[in-house]
Amino acid sequence: MSINKDKISEDAIFKIGRVVSVDGRMIKVLVDKTKNTSNFLYRGELLKNISVGGYIKIIKGFTEIIGKVDGEYISEDKQFRQREYGSKEEKIYRILNVSLLGYFNNEKFERGIKELPLIDNECYLLLNEEFEQVHNFIKKGDESILIGSLSLEKGQVIRLGVTSLFASHIGIFGNTGSGKSYTLARIYRSLFEKYKDVESFRLKAKFFLIDFSGEYVAEDHTIIDKRYKNIYRLSTRTAEGGEKYPITIQTLNDPSFWVVFLEATEKTQTPFLRRAINNDYLTPKIKSESELISLIKGMIFSATTKEDRNLEKAVVIQYLTKLIECLNGNTSILALRNDYAAHLKFHSMQGKYYYEQGNNKIYSNDENWLANVIEAKTLNLRISVNEIRPIDEIRLKIVLQFYDDIINGFSNKEHLAPLIGRMDKRIDDLRKVIKIEQGERTESAANLTIVSLKDVNIHMRKVLPFLLCKMLYEEKKEENDDESYLNIIIDEAHNILSQESERESEQWKDYRLESFEEIIKEGRKFGVFLTVASQRPADISPTIISQLHNYFIHRLINNQDIKAVEKTISYLDKVSFEYLPILPTGTCILAGLLANVPVVIDIAPIEPRHEPKNKTMTLSDKWK
Repeated sequence: MSINKDKISEDAIFKIGRVVSVDGRMIKVLVDKTKNTSNFLYRGELLKNISVGGYIKIIKGFTEIIGKVDGEYISEDKQFRQREYGSKEEKIYRILNVSLLGYFNNEKFERGIKELPLIDNECYLLLNEEFEQVHNFIKKGDESILIGSLSLEKGQVIRLGVTSLFASHIGIFGNTGSGKSYTLARIYRSLFEKYKDVESFRLKAKFFLIDFSGEYVAEDHTIIDKRYKNIYRLSTRTAEGGEKYPITIQTLNDPSFWVVFLEATEKTQTPFLRRAINNDYLTPKIKSESELISLIKGMIFSATTKEDRNLEKAVVIQYLTKLIECLNGNTSILALRNDYAAHLKFHSMQGKYYYEQGNNKIYSNDENWLANVIEAKTLNLRISVNEIRPIDEIRLKIVLQFYDDIINGFSNKEHLAPLIGRMDKRIDDLRKVIKIEQGERTESAANLTIVSLKDVNIHMRKVLPFLLCKMLYEEKKEENDDESYLNIIIDEAHNILSQESERESEQWKDYRLESFEEIIKEGRKFGVFLTVASQRPADISPTIISQLHNYFIHRLINNQDIKAVEKTISYLDKVSFEYLPILPTGTCILAGLLANVPVVIDIAPIEPRHEPKNKTMTLSDKWK
């Protein structure tokens, strides 16, 4: 009997009103006039009454439907007569706009609409255990990590399932200074704190973080202590560069690597690159000094004896100049180039080359041209093929193929010359940031790798992350290991995922975006997941944003960013969108597949020594 009394008493206190309108998943609830206060007492505890952003339970028979209050308004009682009420407040009807979220199934909250409520169904506040169940984001059997606490319900911690969060693509968005980088660090610090000393985690899970601003490498212990991670501070600012990221010789010999690196056009430059790098005729000749010298002589002979008036007259000098660059300033080729520059001439009237020896002229149609000019002048050529570095070998193959095509009329110089021009500068930069490893890449036992691009020039900042991500993705696909895991983390992702760029061709931009879209669409099959953090979601491809599974959204003020989020993220409700411009620093909206409902959370603090170094300076302290 006492139990029934307690139940009746509880229902009377927690009942807030009844359904008066049903329009799809949007309903209206008329609040009892006795529930118009902001708080009420229950068993000596002060409880918060229903308000915008709160949750209600709608009872329909044996079904308990859960809704979230999106807004409220008041309506005046038209039958009001002053003498019938004790106060003027009693003439006001309070009406809530509620969106349906889910239902309880055997005391477990399920997202989605099983059935709609009926008019006059009674509505209640959630009990504490029901509120906790709605905010329980951990599936049965999953491990959990602490992320933060509810911003509007102090003391209600939010823990997330490891599998639900990390076996998904994650998006972290927010204006600069909103706490975006802090959230990224908090998420991965929580994970590494839990699993850092677990052997299977170290062996099977790899995390690759691209850091454009140097926030995560400013201190060795950011996120996690140094012994648990590999740090590469890349640089193109000095002649020698900084630390160098290892790539395999197989990657270097992949034509796709050079297509990306040199931003080759699809119709002409890409087929040329593939033909040059895969040329089985050139490869063995570059390995032999005598054969390489013979090849150089043969091309000089072809260039000077070919009767082609469209062939540039200085092609031999240009050819030798490029060989000098490929062979690290080879002095014997330099001497030959200087000799030809002084004595190899072209007779424009006769359309023939000739070699000037004092007052004598040997013409290219002379039967002794090869012996007297080519063979004699190349006798002193010396090339140490063992000293040709892998990058220079690729460069040499491209140059040899280029001049062979031009001399023999197989290609148009105007189409390929821009590619060769780009290659000269970019290869110098490439040497500064990578090192070549024979066989498989060797990695330390640490499974978190952070690559800082803070000191890398603007072109390498654009191309290098793409190259590294593509390399890691292709390696993971070839590995074909169902138990291994790779998470690619890109901070300031708008730098490489932008769909708006005036510094690159449409073709290159499409190729770059399509490659990342493949990772985000197909990566899950191979155990590859992407985490992107950006202060400008409007700049990022909508396809990429829409394919993310879980979102941590900090303050967004720019209207374009808010619209981009609204158009591509289906998990946010009206109240959440209205919060976006006013969220305080360190507070974000969590939404996505793992969250039963969108929630506003305060990110849990990180120990100061493990924080990313991105705090805004305090001028009043600096200027004292």
